[in-house]
Amino acid sequence: MLTLLGQSNRFCDGLSRRNFLRIGTLGMGGLALPQLLRAEAASGIRSGHKAVIMIYLPGGPPHQDTFDLKQDAPAEIRGEFQPIPTNVPGIQICEHLPQLAKIADQFTIIRSLSDAVDDHSDFMCQTGRRKGNQPPGGWPTFGASVSRLLGPEDPSIPAFIGLEPRMQHRPYNAARAGYAGVAHDAFRPAADAKSDMVLNGITTERLADRRALLTAFDQFRRDVDSSGLMAGLDGFNQQAFGMLTSSRLLEALDLKREDPKRLERYGKGDAKVHGDAAPMLNEQFLVARRLVEAGARFVTVAYGFWDYHGNNFGNARNDLPLLDQGVSALLEDLHQRGLDKDVSVVMWGEFGRSPTINKDAGRDHWPRASCAVLAGGGMKVGQVIGATDRLGGEPSERPVQFGEVFATLYQRLGIDVNKVTIPDLTGRPHFLVDNGCQPIRELVG
Repeated sequence: MLTLLGQSNRFCDGLSRRNFLRIGTLGMGGLALPQLLRAEAASGIRSGHKAVIMIYLPGGPPHQDTFDLKQDAPAEIRGEFQPIPTNVPGIQICEHLPQLAKIADQFTIIRSLSDAVDDHSDFMCQTGRRKGNQPPGGWPTFGASVSRLLGPEDPSIPAFIGLEPRMQHRPYNAARAGYAGVAHDAFRPAADAKSDMVLNGITTERLADRRALLTAFDQFRRDVDSSGLMAGLDGFNQQAFGMLTSSRLLEALDLKREDPKRLERYGKGDAKVHGDAAPMLNEQFLVARRLVEAGARFVTVAYGFWDYHGNNFGNARNDLPLLDQGVSALLEDLHQRGLDKDVSVVMWGEFGRSPTINKDAGRDHWPRASCAVLAGGGMKVGQVIGATDRLGGEPSERPVQFGEVFATLYQRLGIDVNKVTIPDLTGRPHFLVDNGCQPIRELVG
């Protein structure tokens, strides 16, 4: 294994991976170029740079107090917030989301997500699957699958970038690359890892010599490896060396290059971590836009702590305006830069909240109904899909599964979920979504 200069970081998978910059035996899985070309020809994967930004709201935000208010419900269910009209006739959202209300024609609200589980974890939001009965290697995240199938758009920009921090409640970081291979797990550009992206005290000529030596060692390891675990190594090495010989990733992460007025539009948010999840860093939305513009295919952002078992309305009064500013700035920015046809955005949490307000003025876990917001990607926006009953407890119209949202996002990237498969560690092929999940016709049909 070749170790490049810089400080080591250990992540929740137990691997000291130097954010991809420790290069060697970690490649597991992956398609060789001839296989990738054959897969593209057979599976209808289109060329061109498409991307997805996922905004994960850990803890489960209250759908009844954000995008699915129930003014006809009893007081113990209705809550304290009032709905306000949006710029789309007939669509109303929470009064604490006024900036999103002004651009509701740029996104679609799904009010009838129906298959969440009562589990404080990012697993469902990142994989579209349940944790039980996983195949050998485990279900891969959406980002890992995309990285495996499409590879990097630019050799210096990882296909899958995770901006979320390591959260105190570790299951919020539970989803991994699974059988797609650890080489396709998220690249996490933590602040103390930026030095690892720079050639400190080594010339590009010396780096080339080390790359040649590494290639020779790895070729030997591949020749003697009977397990197939070395299969993704070449792409893994190329990505790490590409980052070291290009400044493009560092430039994308450098917000000093942005117009101060745009930085002001996004706002700072709140750097303090409330609860056991993530800070509300609005600048991460801008970093996500810069990364997809630079060539990343999938970028994740974790934002806030939404597990409002107590003081639901006090917490929401603080948090919703910050979310409103950051997400509305992102959607406007994508439109202004002409990226809204190519970059899809999805925002959701792991489940919804209970219709009844509890004794602590909070709402409890409620997996039977929740909301999602989708935008961009050339999707049909300015609409609401599905509905819940008068109490906000059960889908009453057009139940939607997480897998349908994933199928839609794959389709926006040019990947046909009815044809493309990825093999698990035994070689058995698996489709990208559960059986029967198709792109949402209201969005793409």
